[in-house]
This record gives sequence, C-alpha cells and structure tokens, in this order.
Amino acid sequence: MRAVAVKAFRADPELIQLPKPEPGRGEVLVKVEYAALNPFDWRAADGLLEGRVPHVFPLVMGTDFAGRVDVVGPGDNRFRVGDAVFGQAGRPPVGTGTYAEYVTMPQDAAIAFVPDGLPLRTAALLPTAGMSAAQILEAAGVRAGQSLLVVGAAGGVGSYLTQLAAAGGVRVLAAVRGDEQRRMSALGAAVTVDTTRQDLAAAVRDACPDGLDGLVDVVSADAGSFAANAALVRSGGRALTTRSVLDPARLPAGVEGVDFHLRASSALLDTLAAAALDGSLRAPVDAELPLEKAPDALAQSRAGGARGKTVFVL
Repeated sequence: MRAVAVKAFRADPELIQLPKPEPGRGEVLVKVEYAALNPFDWRAADGLLEGRVPHVFPLVMGTDFAGRVDVVGPGDNRFRVGDAVFGQAGRPPVGTGTYAEYVTMPQDAAIAFVPDGLPLRTAALLPTAGMSAAQILEAAGVRAGQSLLVVGAAGGVGSYLTQLAAAGGVRVLAAVRGDEQRRMSALGAAVTVDTTRQDLAAAVRDACPDGLDGLVDVVSADAGSFAANAALVRSGGRALTTRSVLDPARLPAGVEGVDFHLRASSALLDTLAAAALDGSLRAPVDAELPLEKAPDALAQSRAGGARGKTVFVL
C-alpha cells in the first residue's frame, strides 16, 4: 500500500510502499478514503513522544481518517465489512498512522460510524481538532456572556472552538495571522485581531478593559510567550495551552493554568458527527490534496498560519 512515512525522527516525510496490514482480534482494517492533517502529525514524527511510548519505523504519519471497513478481524465486532467509519488512530506504537491506504483500528478505540448524509471528507476533518475543541471549551470554564481569547483561531482546533464557544454565548476574540476577519466573523468571532498588523495586548485591552475571562493558546511554543498572553486574563480566569508550555510560576496571580491533553472517545466522535450533520458545526477546508502532496502540506503546516483543515484524498 502507499503511505507517507519518515524513516527516522526528524527525517523528511516521503511516499513509500508498505505491506497491507492485517487486523487482529477485535480489530478492523479500514480502507482509508480521506486523512486529515494535524500539527501533531509532524511533531510526532519529530520525536515529540520519543522515550515515552513505543515507535515503529518506517513511521507512517497521521491520526485522523475516514473510510470503509475492508476486513473484520477475529472475534466479536460491532463493525461489518462496508461500514463507513471515521476516527483517530492514536494507540501505540506511534507509526501505524493514517496517511496510508489502509489502517487497523481496535473496535473499542476512537472509531465511530459515519451517519447517513455526512460526507466522508467532512467526517475525516472532525476527530482530533473537533474532539480537542469540545474538551478545551469545557476545560476553559467560560460561560455565556464571558470572553475567550483564542490564539491560533484560524486553524483546525481554533475554527471549531470559535464555533462551539460562540454557539454557547461566549464572546470570542480570535487572534490570527493575516486578514481573516470575514471568515472568523462567519464562524462566530466577535473580534478578530490580525497579529501581523496589530498589537495583540493592545487590541485585547481595547475590547476587554477589565481583562479576559479565558485564554486558549494553541500556538505559543514556549512558556514566556504563553505567560505573556496569560497576562491578559483577569484574576479568577483560566489560561489554557495545548503545547505543554505551562509554567504556573510565570502566570499572573489569580489566573489558573491548564495544560490540555485530549481524551479521545467514540462517544465524542458521535456527538461531533451529529453536529456536523445538522450544520451546527462546520468543517472549514483549507486544501484538498492527493496523498503524494502530503510532504509539501506538512512543510507548510510547520511554517504556521494554517487556515482551516487540510485533507488528503486516497
């Protein structure tokens, strides 16, 4: 099968040929039709989890997918051949990813049925970014009428988070790179700040003179940058990072820090699929590309400035 993989940590991704995998007991083999890009994919290939969980090489990249069950493994199984499914392939070892024509999944992992009427492409865009946004909103603790700054709002997680927060009556301030005001307003943002042209701190103080009720930062890769953004949060508010750069000692007095880690589940996938199906959650697509273009798309993701999601067609 065709797959995009790295042959060592921090090596360049390349399109290679690998044997078609076989499902074990309680597993299914899914023929992947769409795989979505997440920044975690290239971070994992760079060794983000090195020394913490097992890895296999060549390390096939990718976590999110949608496709159809091709083979059902031995034992009882809730899936049947031909079922349309989507999910997140996050079990160890790292390297059995979804940038490939086939992927195996345990039936009790983060895999769910694609409901009738929901395109497979849309379903592939939901797992990591959608589940993260839903759990981040809960962890941020903001309520209707309160304010939430999302740093990196134009990307996959940020786009979903903006929609979910705005739907709950939260006033969303979207920090982006570039002119994204029209798109972010359509997603529900009350204020959009182009950080390439505006000072973020000044813009936030103008919009929220008494401070923010919450911050979600999916961009800052060091404790200092995250702490600088957290300084905009009022006492009693929360500041959440998805980049594992929380240093509580650097946060302002009275601001609670949250180091977010996703807890994936099939039940949450069902909830996201229902929201996408009824139109209450839109999946913005930045690019739809063939699998062989994945290395170029990963390089662009590294460079930053993502707008919506990138999906690979197999």
